[in-house]
Amino acid sequence: MRALVPPNHSVTMRTRPLASSSLESTSSSPRLPMRMALWLLDSQRLGQTKSVKRIAGRMLKQPALEGVVEAQSRLGRLLCHDCDSQRDRRIGFELLRQAARAGDRQAQLELGQLYCQVQHRELSKARHWLEQAAAQGSTEASRILLLLPAKR
Repeated sequence: MRALVPPNHSVTMRTRPLASSSLESTSSSPRLPMRMALWLLDSQRLGQTKSVKRIAGRMLKQPALEGVVEAQSRLGRLLCHDCDSQRDRRIGFELLRQAARAGDRQAQLELGQLYCQVQHRELSKARHWLEQAAAQGSTEASRILLLLPAKR
């Protein structure tokens, strides 16, 4: 068999860096931790344990900070309901507010419910967020709106 390149000629090859390989870009997908966290939280058996909620919260933190609305909504709900720290609940409340402003129906419903509670009692804000959620088709928000006192 003959060589394709004569032995006295030098051959230079151009290579692409490994960072552009499709395998690496798939494994470091920024959405993967968020998808994994949502899967953990939605799992009936796993999603109820404190340690899994803590892991999912850590996985949702970065996407929430980057402005991913679904991550803000889920992390906000997690912090408001499952944390003992007042600071964490305050952060969760703010994350829910951001997600609700961005149009997340579940965050709007949750924020409306929180404003109905004694520690956040602001019925005008509760009504606002519940109306927003109801306008997007939330039957739960519509039901709660019927229970609120009439506007003055």
